[in-house]
Amino acid sequence: MEETYQLSNPVLGIVVVLVTFVLFYVVSYVSNRKQTTVGDLYIAGGKVGAFTNGLAMSSSYMSLATFLGITALILELQMPLIILWIQLIVAIPLITIIYGTSLRRMGVTSPTHFIRERYGVKACIIAAVFMIIVSIMYALGQMIGVAAAFETLLGVPYIAGLFVGGLIIVGYITIGGMSGATTNAAIQMVIIALMFIIPLGAIMKALGGSGWFFPPLLYSDMVPAMLEAFPSFFDYEFPTKWFIALIPAITIGALGLPHLAMRVYTSSSLRSARSAMVWYAFVTGLVFSATYAMGFVGVYATETQGLFIEAGDADRLTMILNIVYNPEWVAALVIAGAIAAGVSTLSGNLLSIGALLSQDIIATLKPELTEKAKVRMGYLAIFLGGVASILLGINPPEFLTISIFWAFGLAGVTIAPLIIMGVWWKETNRYGAIAASSIGGIVYILLSPFVAPSLVLTDHGVTNEMGISGAMFAVPLSFIILIVVSYVTNRMPSLADKLTTKEDHELIERIHGWKDVQAYRYNSKLGPVIALVLSFAVGIWALFPWGM
Repeated sequence: MEETYQLSNPVLGIVVVLVTFVLFYVVSYVSNRKQTTVGDLYIAGGKVGAFTNGLAMSSSYMSLATFLGITALILELQMPLIILWIQLIVAIPLITIIYGTSLRRMGVTSPTHFIRERYGVKACIIAAVFMIIVSIMYALGQMIGVAAAFETLLGVPYIAGLFVGGLIIVGYITIGGMSGATTNAAIQMVIIALMFIIPLGAIMKALGGSGWFFPPLLYSDMVPAMLEAFPSFFDYEFPTKWFIALIPAITIGALGLPHLAMRVYTSSSLRSARSAMVWYAFVTGLVFSATYAMGFVGVYATETQGLFIEAGDADRLTMILNIVYNPEWVAALVIAGAIAAGVSTLSGNLLSIGALLSQDIIATLKPELTEKAKVRMGYLAIFLGGVASILLGINPPEFLTISIFWAFGLAGVTIAPLIIMGVWWKETNRYGAIAASSIGGIVYILLSPFVAPSLVLTDHGVTNEMGISGAMFAVPLSFIILIVVSYVTNRMPSLADKLTTKEDHELIERIHGWKDVQAYRYNSKLGPVIALVLSFAVGIWALFPWGM
Protein backbone atom coordinates (compact mmCIF):
# COMPACT_ATOMS: atom_id res chain seq x y z
CA MET A 1 0.00 0.00 0.00
CA GLU A 2 1.46 3.36 -1.02
CA GLU A 3 1.86 5.94 1.73
CA THR A 4 2.54 9.65 1.45
CA TYR A 5 4.58 10.95 4.37
CA GLN A 6 4.41 14.71 4.83
CA LEU A 7 3.72 17.13 7.65
CA SER A 8 -0.02 17.69 8.00
CA ASN A 9 0.71 21.20 9.26
CA PRO A 10 3.50 22.57 7.04
CA VAL A 11 3.22 26.03 8.63
CA LEU A 12 5.01 24.68 11.71
CA GLY A 13 7.90 23.41 9.63
CA ILE A 14 8.06 26.59 7.58
CA VAL A 15 8.36 28.70 10.72
CA VAL A 16 11.17 26.51 12.10
CA VAL A 17 13.14 26.63 8.85
CA LEU A 18 12.59 30.37 8.43
CA VAL A 19 13.91 31.03 11.93
CA THR A 20 17.07 29.01 11.23
CA PHE A 21 17.67 30.75 7.90
CA VAL A 22 17.15 34.19 9.42
CA LEU A 23 19.82 33.25 11.95
CA PHE A 24 22.17 32.05 9.18
CA TYR A 25 21.66 35.25 7.16
CA VAL A 26 22.27 37.47 10.18
CA VAL A 27 25.51 35.65 10.99
CA SER A 28 26.56 35.89 7.33
CA TYR A 29 25.81 39.62 7.17
CA VAL A 30 27.73 40.41 10.34
CA SER A 31 30.68 38.31 9.15
CA ASN A 32 30.63 39.90 5.71
CA ARG A 33 31.43 43.33 7.13
CA LYS A 34 34.84 42.02 8.24
CA GLN A 35 35.85 40.63 4.83
CA THR A 36 38.13 42.89 2.85
CA THR A 37 40.75 40.46 1.49
CA VAL A 38 40.86 37.12 -0.27
CA GLY A 39 42.24 35.58 2.92
CA ASP A 40 39.18 36.83 4.82
CA LEU A 41 36.82 35.44 2.19
CA TYR A 42 38.29 31.92 1.90
CA ILE A 43 40.05 31.12 5.21
CA ALA A 44 38.40 33.61 7.62
CA GLY A 45 41.72 35.35 8.10
CA GLY A 46 43.15 32.21 9.74
CA LYS A 47 41.71 33.22 13.12
CA VAL A 48 39.22 30.46 14.00
CA GLY A 49 39.52 28.82 17.44
CA ALA A 50 39.85 25.07 18.03
CA PHE A 51 36.36 24.30 19.38
CA THR A 52 34.53 26.36 16.75
CA ASN A 53 36.69 24.93 13.97
CA GLY A 54 36.23 21.37 15.25
CA LEU A 55 32.46 21.79 15.11
CA ALA A 56 32.73 23.42 11.68
CA MET A 57 34.94 20.57 10.41
CA SER A 58 32.41 18.02 11.58
CA SER A 59 29.51 20.03 10.19
CA SER A 60 31.19 20.34 6.80
CA TYR A 61 31.64 16.57 6.71
CA MET A 62 28.15 15.63 7.94
CA SER A 63 26.24 16.64 4.80
CA LEU A 64 22.69 15.67 4.04
CA ALA A 65 23.93 12.16 3.33
CA THR A 66 24.11 11.73 7.11
CA PHE A 67 20.41 12.42 7.49
CA LEU A 68 19.20 10.92 4.23
CA GLY A 69 21.48 9.07 1.83
CA ILE A 70 23.37 6.82 4.25
CA THR A 71 20.19 5.61 5.95
CA ALA A 72 18.80 4.89 2.49
CA LEU A 73 21.78 2.67 1.71
CA ILE A 74 21.25 0.80 4.98
CA LEU A 75 17.55 0.35 4.20
CA GLU A 76 18.06 -0.80 0.62
CA LEU A 77 21.45 -2.53 0.59
CA GLN A 78 22.59 -3.19 4.18
CA MET A 79 25.93 -1.63 3.22
CA PRO A 80 28.88 -2.39 5.56
CA LEU A 81 29.01 1.20 6.76
CA ILE A 82 30.97 0.67 9.97
CA ILE A 83 34.13 0.22 7.89
CA LEU A 84 33.08 3.20 5.80
CA TRP A 85 32.77 5.34 8.95
CA ILE A 86 36.32 4.51 9.95
CA GLN A 87 37.58 5.64 6.54
CA LEU A 88 35.63 8.89 6.77
CA ILE A 89 36.50 9.81 10.36
CA VAL A 90 40.26 9.44 9.84
CA ALA A 91 40.19 11.85 6.88
CA ILE A 92 40.77 15.18 8.63
CA PRO A 93 43.30 13.75 11.13
CA LEU A 94 45.22 12.36 8.13
CA ILE A 95 44.97 15.70 6.31
CA THR A 96 46.39 17.42 9.38
CA ILE A 97 49.18 14.88 9.84
CA ILE A 98 50.18 14.25 6.21
CA TYR A 99 50.12 17.74 4.77
CA GLY A 100 47.80 20.16 6.56
CA THR A 101 50.32 21.60 9.00
CA SER A 102 53.02 21.78 6.31
CA LEU A 103 50.79 23.66 3.90
CA ARG A 104 49.56 25.96 6.65
CA ARG A 105 53.17 26.74 7.55
CA MET A 106 53.65 27.55 3.88
CA GLY A 107 50.80 30.09 4.06
CA VAL A 108 48.61 28.69 1.27
CA THR A 109 44.81 29.03 1.21
CA SER A 110 43.94 25.84 -0.69
CA PRO A 111 45.47 22.57 -1.97
CA THR A 112 45.63 24.03 -5.49
CA HIS A 113 47.57 26.99 -4.14
CA PHE A 114 50.22 24.47 -3.08
CA ILE A 115 50.05 22.76 -6.47
CA ARG A 116 50.66 26.12 -8.18
CA GLU A 117 53.71 26.85 -6.02
CA ARG A 118 55.05 23.29 -6.28
CA TYR A 119 54.27 22.34 -9.88
CA GLY A 120 53.47 25.54 -11.76
CA VAL A 121 50.49 27.21 -13.43
CA LYS A 122 49.52 24.45 -15.89
CA ALA A 123 49.34 21.79 -13.20
CA CYS A 124 47.37 24.18 -10.98
CA ILE A 125 44.75 24.90 -13.65
CA ILE A 126 44.30 21.19 -14.48
CA ALA A 127 43.94 20.35 -10.79
CA ALA A 128 41.55 23.28 -10.27
CA VAL A 129 39.28 22.11 -13.09
CA PHE A 130 39.05 18.64 -11.57
CA MET A 131 38.49 20.09 -8.11
CA ILE A 132 35.64 22.22 -9.41
CA ILE A 133 34.02 19.03 -10.77
CA VAL A 134 34.61 17.38 -7.38
CA SER A 135 33.05 20.28 -5.49
CA ILE A 136 30.04 20.54 -7.79
CA MET A 137 29.34 16.81 -7.59
CA TYR A 138 29.64 16.95 -3.80
CA ALA A 139 27.34 19.99 -3.70
CA LEU A 140 24.90 18.17 -5.98
CA GLY A 141 24.22 15.59 -3.28
CA GLN A 142 23.36 18.36 -0.84
CA MET A 143 21.02 20.09 -3.30
CA ILE A 144 19.18 16.81 -3.90
CA GLY A 145 18.72 16.34 -0.17
CA VAL A 146 17.58 19.92 0.38
CA ALA A 147 14.93 19.49 -2.32
CA ALA A 148 13.75 16.25 -0.68
CA ALA A 149 13.55 17.99 2.70
CA PHE A 150 11.53 20.89 1.27
CA GLU A 151 9.27 18.40 -0.49
CA THR A 152 8.52 16.69 2.83
CA LEU A 153 8.23 19.97 4.69
CA LEU A 154 6.05 21.91 2.27
CA GLY A 155 4.53 19.27 0.04
CA VAL A 156 5.91 21.09 -3.00
CA PRO A 157 7.21 19.26 -6.09
CA TYR A 158 10.86 18.22 -6.07
CA ILE A 159 11.90 20.76 -8.73
CA ALA A 160 10.26 23.67 -6.89
CA GLY A 161 11.97 22.64 -3.66
CA LEU A 162 15.29 22.34 -5.49
CA PHE A 163 15.19 25.87 -6.93
CA VAL A 164 13.60 27.67 -3.96
CA GLY A 165 15.69 25.95 -1.29
CA GLY A 166 18.83 26.01 -3.40
CA LEU A 167 18.73 29.72 -4.18
CA ILE A 168 17.99 30.65 -0.55
CA ILE A 169 21.02 28.66 0.57
CA VAL A 170 23.34 29.93 -2.18
CA GLY A 171 22.38 33.50 -1.25
CA TYR A 172 23.43 33.28 2.39
CA ILE A 173 26.65 31.42 1.58
CA THR A 174 27.61 34.01 -1.03
CA ILE A 175 27.04 36.83 1.46
CA GLY A 176 28.93 35.31 4.39
CA GLY A 177 32.19 33.94 2.97
CA MET A 178 34.34 31.62 5.10
CA SER A 179 33.95 33.62 8.31
CA GLY A 180 30.16 33.44 8.12
CA ALA A 181 30.28 29.84 6.90
CA THR A 182 32.48 28.78 9.83
CA THR A 183 30.34 30.38 12.54
CA ASN A 184 27.18 29.11 10.88
CA ALA A 185 28.68 25.63 10.47
CA ALA A 186 29.44 25.45 14.20
CA ILE A 187 25.83 26.46 14.96
CA GLN A 188 24.57 23.98 12.38
CA MET A 189 26.61 21.16 13.95
CA VAL A 190 24.87 21.72 17.28
CA ILE A 191 21.50 21.71 15.48
CA ILE A 192 22.44 18.55 13.55
CA ALA A 193 23.52 16.61 16.64
CA LEU A 194 20.52 17.60 18.75
CA MET A 195 17.94 17.19 15.98
CA PHE A 196 19.29 13.79 14.99
CA ILE A 197 20.15 12.03 18.23
CA ILE A 198 17.34 13.19 20.55
CA PRO A 199 14.46 12.42 18.12
CA LEU A 200 16.11 9.07 17.34
CA GLY A 201 15.94 8.25 21.05
CA ALA A 202 12.22 9.06 21.04
CA ILE A 203 11.68 6.77 18.01
CA MET A 204 13.54 3.92 19.73
CA LYS A 205 11.43 4.40 22.85
CA ALA A 206 8.23 4.31 20.77
CA LEU A 207 9.43 1.03 19.26
CA GLY A 208 10.09 -0.45 22.69
CA GLY A 209 13.88 -0.09 22.78
CA SER A 210 15.29 0.22 26.31
CA GLY A 211 18.52 1.88 25.13
CA TRP A 212 16.70 4.96 23.85
CA PHE A 213 18.61 7.26 26.24
CA PHE A 214 21.84 6.81 24.20
CA PRO A 215 20.83 5.96 20.61
CA PRO A 216 24.31 5.87 19.00
CA LEU A 217 25.19 2.56 20.71
CA LEU A 218 22.40 1.18 22.88
CA TYR A 219 20.06 -0.32 20.30
CA SER A 220 21.35 -3.82 21.10
CA ASP A 221 18.14 -4.95 22.87
CA MET A 222 16.33 -4.54 19.53
CA VAL A 223 18.74 -6.89 17.74
CA PRO A 224 17.02 -10.23 18.64
CA ALA A 225 13.69 -9.08 17.17
CA MET A 226 15.50 -7.76 14.10
CA LEU A 227 17.31 -11.06 13.54
CA GLU A 228 14.08 -13.00 13.95
CA ALA A 229 12.35 -10.87 11.31
CA PHE A 230 15.42 -10.27 9.11
CA PRO A 231 18.06 -12.99 9.83
CA SER A 232 20.52 -11.76 7.20
CA PHE A 233 20.61 -8.08 8.20
CA PHE A 234 24.15 -8.24 9.59
CA ASP A 235 25.39 -10.65 6.90
CA TYR A 236 27.27 -8.24 4.69
CA GLU A 237 27.71 -10.02 1.39
CA PHE A 238 30.64 -7.95 0.21
CA PRO A 239 34.05 -9.38 -0.76
CA THR A 240 37.32 -8.46 0.94
CA LYS A 241 38.26 -6.44 -2.12
CA TRP A 242 35.32 -4.09 -1.47
CA PHE A 243 36.69 -3.18 1.97
CA ILE A 244 40.23 -2.69 0.66
CA ALA A 245 38.88 -0.55 -2.19
CA LEU A 246 37.46 1.91 0.33
CA ILE A 247 41.00 3.09 1.10
CA PRO A 248 41.75 4.60 -2.34
CA ALA A 249 38.11 5.55 -2.95
CA ILE A 250 37.31 7.15 0.41
CA THR A 251 40.38 7.66 2.61
CA ILE A 252 42.80 8.85 -0.08
CA GLY A 253 39.90 10.58 -1.81
CA ALA A 254 39.10 12.60 1.30
CA LEU A 255 42.72 13.81 1.41
CA GLY A 256 42.06 15.66 -1.83
CA LEU A 257 38.72 17.24 -0.91
CA PRO A 258 39.26 21.02 -0.96
CA HIS A 259 36.53 21.98 1.50
CA LEU A 260 38.05 19.72 4.18
CA ALA A 261 41.61 20.94 3.69
CA MET A 262 40.48 24.58 3.87
CA ARG A 263 39.28 23.98 7.43
CA VAL A 264 42.88 23.34 8.52
CA TYR A 265 43.97 26.68 7.06
CA THR A 266 41.28 28.62 8.96
CA SER A 267 42.78 27.61 12.33
CA SER A 268 44.44 30.32 14.38
CA SER A 269 47.58 28.20 14.85
CA LEU A 270 49.00 24.74 14.17
CA ARG A 271 48.24 23.76 17.77
CA SER A 272 44.68 24.99 17.32
CA ALA A 273 44.34 22.90 14.14
CA ARG A 274 45.40 19.76 16.02
CA SER A 275 43.00 20.49 18.88
CA ALA A 276 40.18 21.11 16.39
CA MET A 277 40.90 17.67 14.93
CA VAL A 278 40.15 16.04 18.31
CA TRP A 279 36.82 17.85 18.64
CA TYR A 280 36.01 16.89 15.05
CA ALA A 281 36.69 13.19 15.63
CA PHE A 282 34.57 13.09 18.80
CA VAL A 283 31.51 14.88 17.37
CA THR A 284 31.69 13.14 14.00
CA GLY A 285 31.98 9.71 15.59
CA LEU A 286 28.98 10.40 17.81
CA VAL A 287 26.72 11.45 14.95
CA PHE A 288 27.98 8.78 12.52
CA SER A 289 27.18 6.11 15.12
CA ALA A 290 23.70 7.58 15.49
CA THR A 291 23.30 7.50 11.70
CA TYR A 292 23.89 3.76 11.62
CA ALA A 293 21.44 3.38 14.51
CA MET A 294 18.85 5.39 12.53
CA GLY A 295 19.29 3.05 9.55
CA PHE A 296 18.99 0.04 11.82
CA VAL A 297 15.81 1.43 13.40
CA GLY A 298 14.38 2.15 9.94
CA VAL A 299 14.87 -1.44 8.83
CA TYR A 300 13.56 -2.65 12.21
CA ALA A 301 10.37 -0.62 11.74
CA THR A 302 9.80 -1.94 8.21
CA GLU A 303 10.48 -5.56 9.19
CA THR A 304 8.75 -5.76 12.60
CA GLN A 305 6.20 -2.92 12.66
CA GLY A 306 4.89 -3.06 9.10
CA LEU A 307 6.11 0.41 8.16
CA PHE A 308 5.89 0.69 4.37
CA ILE A 309 8.37 2.85 2.45
CA GLU A 310 8.34 3.17 -1.31
CA ALA A 311 11.68 2.42 -3.00
CA GLY A 312 11.85 5.99 -4.29
CA ASP A 313 11.42 7.31 -0.73
CA ALA A 314 14.47 5.54 0.73
CA ASP A 315 16.39 8.82 0.97
CA ARG A 316 13.61 10.22 3.18
CA LEU A 317 13.78 7.43 5.76
CA THR A 318 14.92 9.65 8.65
CA MET A 319 12.16 12.18 8.05
CA ILE A 320 9.52 9.45 7.59
CA LEU A 321 10.44 7.78 10.89
CA ASN A 322 10.03 11.09 12.69
CA ILE A 323 6.72 11.85 11.01
CA VAL A 324 5.36 8.41 11.97
CA TYR A 325 6.71 8.02 15.50
CA ASN A 326 7.23 11.57 16.81
CA PRO A 327 5.00 14.64 17.23
CA GLU A 328 4.92 16.92 14.19
CA TRP A 329 6.86 19.69 15.93
CA VAL A 330 9.71 17.24 16.48
CA ALA A 331 9.57 16.12 12.83
CA ALA A 332 9.74 19.79 11.80
CA LEU A 333 12.88 20.28 13.91
CA VAL A 334 14.43 17.18 12.34
CA ILE A 335 13.77 18.51 8.84
CA ALA A 336 15.38 21.80 9.89
CA GLY A 337 18.37 19.79 11.13
CA ALA A 338 18.57 17.94 7.83
CA ILE A 339 18.55 21.21 5.92
CA ALA A 340 21.25 22.54 8.27
CA ALA A 341 23.37 19.48 7.44
CA GLY A 342 23.08 20.15 3.73
CA VAL A 343 23.71 23.86 4.17
CA SER A 344 26.88 23.35 6.20
CA THR A 345 28.49 21.13 3.58
CA LEU A 346 27.28 23.28 0.72
CA SER A 347 29.05 26.22 2.35
CA GLY A 348 32.39 24.47 2.13
CA ASN A 349 31.75 23.20 -1.39
CA LEU A 350 30.72 26.56 -2.80
CA LEU A 351 33.56 28.40 -1.07
CA SER A 352 35.94 25.85 -2.60
CA ILE A 353 34.43 26.47 -6.04
CA GLY A 354 34.79 30.22 -5.52
CA ALA A 355 38.44 29.90 -4.51
CA LEU A 356 39.21 27.54 -7.39
CA LEU A 357 37.61 29.70 -10.07
CA SER A 358 38.70 33.12 -8.84
CA GLN A 359 42.07 32.35 -7.24
CA ASP A 360 43.44 29.30 -8.98
CA ILE A 361 42.23 29.92 -12.51
CA ILE A 362 41.23 33.55 -13.16
CA ALA A 363 43.75 35.22 -10.80
CA THR A 364 46.48 32.87 -12.07
CA LEU A 365 45.79 33.81 -15.67
CA LYS A 366 45.30 37.51 -14.78
CA PRO A 367 47.71 38.27 -11.90
CA GLU A 368 47.24 42.02 -12.36
CA LEU A 369 43.74 41.90 -10.79
CA THR A 370 43.36 44.04 -7.66
CA GLU A 371 42.46 42.54 -4.28
CA LYS A 372 39.00 44.11 -4.52
CA ALA A 373 38.44 42.60 -7.96
CA LYS A 374 39.54 39.18 -6.72
CA VAL A 375 37.06 39.33 -3.83
CA ARG A 376 34.22 40.34 -6.18
CA MET A 377 35.20 37.56 -8.57
CA GLY A 378 35.08 35.15 -5.63
CA TYR A 379 31.51 36.14 -4.74
CA LEU A 380 30.42 35.65 -8.35
CA ALA A 381 32.17 32.25 -8.58
CA ILE A 382 30.49 31.05 -5.36
CA PHE A 383 27.07 32.02 -6.72
CA LEU A 384 27.65 30.41 -10.13
CA GLY A 385 28.86 27.19 -8.50
CA GLY A 386 25.64 27.03 -6.50
CA VAL A 387 23.51 27.59 -9.59
CA ALA A 388 25.39 24.81 -11.42
CA SER A 389 24.72 22.33 -8.60
CA ILE A 390 21.03 23.29 -8.64
CA LEU A 391 20.76 22.66 -12.38
CA LEU A 392 22.52 19.29 -12.10
CA GLY A 393 20.03 18.31 -9.40
CA ILE A 394 17.13 18.41 -11.88
CA ASN A 395 17.80 14.79 -12.92
CA PRO A 396 19.44 13.29 -9.81
CA PRO A 397 20.92 9.80 -9.22
CA GLU A 398 18.86 7.23 -7.32
CA PHE A 399 20.76 7.77 -4.07
CA LEU A 400 22.12 11.20 -3.21
CA THR A 401 25.28 9.57 -1.78
CA ILE A 402 26.32 8.43 -5.26
CA SER A 403 27.44 11.86 -6.45
CA ILE A 404 29.18 12.53 -3.12
CA PHE A 405 31.28 9.37 -3.00
CA TRP A 406 32.03 9.54 -6.73
CA ALA A 407 33.52 12.98 -6.00
CA PHE A 408 35.70 11.42 -3.29
CA GLY A 409 37.21 9.06 -5.85
CA LEU A 410 37.93 11.81 -8.38
CA ALA A 411 39.70 13.85 -5.69
CA GLY A 412 41.73 10.78 -4.75
CA VAL A 413 42.86 10.33 -8.34
CA THR A 414 43.59 13.90 -9.42
CA ILE A 415 44.59 15.81 -6.28
CA ALA A 416 45.69 13.63 -3.36
CA PRO A 417 48.74 11.99 -5.06
CA LEU A 418 50.08 15.40 -6.13
CA ILE A 419 49.87 16.76 -2.59
CA ILE A 420 51.08 13.66 -0.71
CA MET A 421 54.09 13.02 -2.95
CA GLY A 422 54.72 16.73 -3.46
CA VAL A 423 55.07 17.32 0.28
CA TRP A 424 57.16 14.24 1.07
CA TRP A 425 59.28 13.49 -2.04
CA LYS A 426 61.57 16.04 -3.66
CA GLU A 427 61.77 14.16 -6.97
CA THR A 428 58.11 14.88 -7.79
CA ASN A 429 57.96 17.45 -10.59
CA ARG A 430 55.51 19.30 -12.83
CA TYR A 431 55.63 16.76 -15.68
CA GLY A 432 54.68 13.91 -13.38
CA ALA A 433 51.96 16.01 -11.76
CA ILE A 434 50.36 17.07 -15.04
CA ALA A 435 50.48 13.53 -16.46
CA ALA A 436 49.14 11.88 -13.29
CA SER A 437 46.28 14.31 -12.77
CA SER A 438 45.21 14.39 -16.43
CA ILE A 439 45.51 10.69 -17.28
CA GLY A 440 44.29 9.45 -13.91
CA GLY A 441 41.29 11.77 -13.96
CA ILE A 442 40.27 10.79 -17.49
CA VAL A 443 40.61 7.07 -16.72
CA TYR A 444 38.51 7.41 -13.55
CA ILE A 445 35.76 9.27 -15.42
CA LEU A 446 35.76 6.66 -18.21
CA LEU A 447 35.44 3.85 -15.64
CA SER A 448 32.21 5.30 -14.29
CA PRO A 449 28.98 3.83 -15.72
CA PHE A 450 27.78 7.34 -16.60
CA VAL A 451 30.34 7.71 -19.41
CA ALA A 452 31.50 4.34 -20.74
CA PRO A 453 29.39 1.52 -19.25
CA SER A 454 31.31 -1.13 -21.16
CA LEU A 455 34.53 -0.30 -19.25
CA VAL A 456 33.25 -0.60 -15.67
CA LEU A 457 35.04 -3.11 -13.45
CA THR A 458 32.17 -4.85 -11.63
CA ASP A 459 28.53 -5.70 -12.18
CA HIS A 460 27.55 -4.21 -8.81
CA GLY A 461 25.80 -0.99 -9.82
CA VAL A 462 26.19 1.08 -6.64
CA THR A 463 29.86 0.09 -6.29
CA ASN A 464 30.52 1.43 -9.78
CA GLU A 465 28.35 4.52 -9.43
CA MET A 466 30.00 5.48 -6.13
CA GLY A 467 33.40 5.27 -7.83
CA ILE A 468 34.69 2.51 -5.55
CA SER A 469 35.76 0.12 -8.30
CA GLY A 470 37.08 2.88 -10.56
CA ALA A 471 39.13 4.46 -7.76
CA MET A 472 40.74 1.14 -6.86
CA PHE A 473 42.33 1.11 -10.32
CA ALA A 474 42.72 4.83 -11.12
CA VAL A 475 44.23 6.00 -7.80
CA PRO A 476 47.17 3.52 -7.98
CA LEU A 477 47.56 4.40 -11.67
CA SER A 478 47.86 8.08 -10.76
CA PHE A 479 50.58 7.35 -8.19
CA ILE A 480 52.49 5.17 -10.68
CA ILE A 481 52.39 7.84 -13.39
CA LEU A 482 53.42 10.59 -10.96
CA ILE A 483 56.41 8.69 -9.61
CA VAL A 484 57.67 7.19 -12.90
CA VAL A 485 57.27 10.33 -15.04
CA SER A 486 58.88 12.52 -12.37
CA TYR A 487 61.83 10.17 -11.91
CA VAL A 488 62.46 9.80 -15.66
CA THR A 489 62.07 13.48 -16.61
CA ASN A 490 64.38 14.57 -13.77
CA ARG A 491 67.13 12.61 -15.54
CA MET A 492 66.54 13.99 -19.04
CA PRO A 493 69.17 16.66 -19.86
CA SER A 494 66.84 18.33 -22.37
CA LEU A 495 64.37 19.16 -19.57
CA ALA A 496 66.88 20.22 -16.92
CA ASP A 497 66.55 23.95 -17.67
CA LYS A 498 62.73 23.73 -17.56
CA LEU A 499 62.57 22.24 -14.08
CA THR A 500 62.70 24.33 -10.91
CA THR A 501 64.54 21.68 -8.92
CA LYS A 502 66.44 24.01 -6.59
CA GLU A 503 63.34 26.06 -5.75
CA ASP A 504 61.25 22.92 -5.24
CA HIS A 505 63.78 21.47 -2.79
CA GLU A 506 63.93 24.73 -0.84
CA LEU A 507 60.14 24.86 -0.70
CA ILE A 508 59.84 21.33 0.70
CA GLU A 509 62.47 21.95 3.36
CA ARG A 510 60.78 25.23 4.36
CA ILE A 511 57.26 23.82 4.72
CA HIS A 512 58.62 21.09 6.99
CA GLY A 513 60.20 23.73 9.23
CA TRP A 514 63.84 23.42 8.18
CA LYS A 515 65.91 26.57 7.68
CA ASP A 516 68.66 24.87 5.71
CA VAL A 517 68.54 22.55 2.69
CA GLN A 518 70.01 19.06 2.82
CA ALA A 519 69.99 16.78 -0.23
CA TYR A 520 69.20 13.62 1.75
CA ARG A 521 65.97 14.92 3.31
CA TYR A 522 62.73 13.78 1.65
CA ASN A 523 64.72 12.26 -1.20
CA SER A 524 64.70 8.54 -0.38
CA LYS A 525 64.13 6.04 -3.16
CA LEU A 526 62.72 3.41 -0.79
CA GLY A 527 59.42 5.21 -0.16
CA PRO A 528 58.58 5.72 -3.85
CA VAL A 529 59.55 2.11 -4.63
CA ILE A 530 57.21 0.83 -1.92
CA ALA A 531 54.47 3.12 -3.24
CA LEU A 532 55.05 1.81 -6.78
CA VAL A 533 54.90 -1.84 -5.75
CA LEU A 534 51.72 -1.35 -3.68
CA SER A 535 50.07 0.74 -6.41
CA PHE A 536 50.91 -1.83 -9.08
CA ALA A 537 49.58 -4.72 -6.96
CA VAL A 538 46.33 -2.92 -6.05
CA GLY A 539 45.77 -1.71 -9.63
CA ILE A 540 46.17 -5.21 -11.06
CA TRP A 541 43.94 -6.67 -8.34
CA ALA A 542 41.22 -4.18 -9.29
CA LEU A 543 41.08 -5.72 -12.78
CA PHE A 544 40.35 -9.23 -11.47
CA PRO A 545 36.73 -10.37 -10.87
CA TRP A 546 35.19 -8.75 -7.79
CA GLY A 547 32.95 -11.66 -6.80
CA MET A 548 29.83 -9.51 -6.57
